[in-house]
Amino acid sequence: MGSVDFPLLTSKIADCKYIAIVAHYNPDGDALGSALALYHYHQSKGNEVSVIVPNDFPDFLKWMPGNETVVVAEGNANLVKHLMKQADLLYIVDMNSPSRAGQQLEDKIIDSKAFKILIDHHVNPNIECDFQYSFPKASSTAQLVYEFLFKVLKNPLHALTLEMAECLYVGLITDTGSLTYSCNDPFLYTILSRLIKKGVDGEHIHRLVYDNYGASRLKLLGIALGHRLVILPEYQSAYMSLSKKDLEDNNYQIGDTEGFVNYGLSISTVDLSAIIIEREKRIKLSFRSKGNVDVRILAERYFNGGGHRNASAAYNYDTFENTIAYLEQIIKEHHDEFFLP
Repeated sequence: MGSVDFPLLTSKIADCKYIAIVAHYNPDGDALGSALALYHYHQSKGNEVSVIVPNDFPDFLKWMPGNETVVVAEGNANLVKHLMKQADLLYIVDMNSPSRAGQQLEDKIIDSKAFKILIDHHVNPNIECDFQYSFPKASSTAQLVYEFLFKVLKNPLHALTLEMAECLYVGLITDTGSLTYSCNDPFLYTILSRLIKKGVDGEHIHRLVYDNYGASRLKLLGIALGHRLVILPEYQSAYMSLSKKDLEDNNYQIGDTEGFVNYGLSISTVDLSAIIIEREKRIKLSFRSKGNVDVRILAERYFNGGGHRNASAAYNYDTFENTIAYLEQIIKEHHDEFFLP
């Protein structure tokens, strides 16, 4: 992506005093890392900054610099209303539609009178805003936040702080599966190099993110792999499922099932992997794939979801059992639509 000069944008941002940064429901490493990197940048400029997320985030992200300042919308309606109303600059990160922010924040994003900036890497952005920095081919929103700050706004590289670097690093590694997909852009490694030079300890952060779970995660993984793994060899596909009872019986904590969907792809003959998880009032589906298997088509066309070619997600509002049966039916009857040549 080439360097672009936006002097009017830079001037507009400089004139803003109160800044709100909003990320999507069930914030992950990329959403939180992107939001917190922007938080630290604007704090260094003397702004009053708030990061607002719809619901709580996993414990393995609660070491991140600035995480203690994040406002969770659930249970804080009056505070969120005040912060969104006073904001004269609103960043919307890592989501392509206000609906991705959930009921607590969707209307507030739409109704906000602030100058709105979208930074995102999902396809078909559908957010009315004043400036969009949206590139679906980017590895992560964290990559785009880095580019926005240091290529678009032309901040000098010495303005990058260790706190910003650590937050961006989390976004980069989590949204690429520790550099196993969406990672063939050479500039991605240039960014990583600069973050390491700033002082990021990549080994330590990897342990904090990936080796920081409770026993409940391993118990649920054992159930998913040992009892709920279904392989469809003739369709190069596999899926796992976890019921609400499975989660309750094993003391599920937020983030425990993160990454489970990737295990199916470790089978040499599997190019599409899915996991179905029963939640309150809806079923969460996550999809991962190899190569030219476009799971975004599967998520969008059959579950009203979305995402990327090799990593997408959706919700279904049928029963747990019906959702499992429907997914298997779709894979068997329509796999040619997303198994691209």
